[in-house]
Amino acid sequence: MNPEQSRQAGQALMAFSVIQLLLFLIGISKRSYAALALPILGGLVALSGVAFWVGWTLSATKWDEDES
Repeated sequence: MNPEQSRQAGQALMAFSVIQLLLFLIGISKRSYAALALPILGGLVALSGVAFWVGWTLSATKWDEDES
């Protein structure tokens, strides 16, 4: 994987984590499933946070030039 592909993968991962969390929040706002949705929301927020962090790391990593 070259640096540009890494940045693109990181940006895609960050976008995906934000979009899936927003879609879930929109979905639970339509109906009242609080007893089911709150524990799942907690796990989803944690998972989205980790995915966003990994994406941020991929997109912000400074690559050294090849020394060959």
